[in-house]
Amino acid sequence: MRFGTLLSTLALAAFAATATQAADITVATTAIVEHPALDAARDGVRDELAAAGYEEGRNLRFLYESAQGNPATAAQIARKFVGEAPDVIVPISTPSAQAVVSATKDIPIVFTAVTDPVGAKLVGDPMKPGANVTGMSDLSPIGKHLDLIKQISPDAASIGVPFNPGEANSMTLLELVKQEAPARGLTVVEAPATKSSEVLGAAQSLVGKADVIYVPTDNTIVSAFEAVVKVGIDNKVPVYAGDTDSVARGAIAALGFNYYDLGRQTGRMVLRVLKGEAPGDIAVEGVEITELYVNPGMAEKMGVAIPDALIQQAKEVVR
Repeated sequence: MRFGTLLSTLALAAFAATATQAADITVATTAIVEHPALDAARDGVRDELAAAGYEEGRNLRFLYESAQGNPATAAQIARKFVGEAPDVIVPISTPSAQAVVSATKDIPIVFTAVTDPVGAKLVGDPMKPGANVTGMSDLSPIGKHLDLIKQISPDAASIGVPFNPGEANSMTLLELVKQEAPARGLTVVEAPATKSSEVLGAAQSLVGKADVIYVPTDNTIVSAFEAVVKVGIDNKVPVYAGDTDSVARGAIAALGFNYYDLGRQTGRMVLRVLKGEAPGDIAVEGVEITELYVNPGMAEKMGVAIPDALIQQAKEVVR
């Protein structure tokens, strides 16, 4: 064999070996609505797969659909994905996870950005999920969130919470707020909104009733977060958030984690399933809450000042 031919043969063999390191797979992702936190989680999953050798257009078919805030649409997307028989389905958010879990008992499911997997009836035991389901919880440290609010708004005696009563995750968080608030001298004022178009009205209903507004990781409220911010600015009511992505959108401060990192961690769980582990044998994972984001400019617009000590502690100061 001539030397040039030998080199060509070796090069082709090397390319073939690289191409087969990761077999062709399909990962289907879906979210109840599009907003920065959920989008970041989706991107984190995709990037983690890419880091492991699964690249779109080569050996990965990466599907994504948003339910646009409609639970009925979430159920339709779930059934559609089941019909396409992907290798793994990754539902992002509690409503999407509930829809997918209801649609299949066979296809592996790795959910993410789900507040309370047990309360949402996705798993019975987080340590031993069983069946075809596992995933990531984004349960917020509500006590720490309220402590942060009291540090910036020490005179606050009432806290308004806009929420969607149709989201199981939101009801879990609302109950936690109710449990933690009294110890911090806060009474809770509820403001329900069942869809994005109702968020402005829900926020306006809190004016004169709540000293501060706290937006938990409720997908409906977060999807229309700017409406809450407008109410906060117009009425000098400080707005706080449960996710750090909302600080760039106008929240005064948030103590949370990066949803992109959550997605990367979720992607690692997906890879374990692709390598042959049964989802039901993989414990549900959580995230350490360590990042503080603050927005001093928005705080000034809402009539408060963030203590210098907190600004010094912040991982990111939005200007």
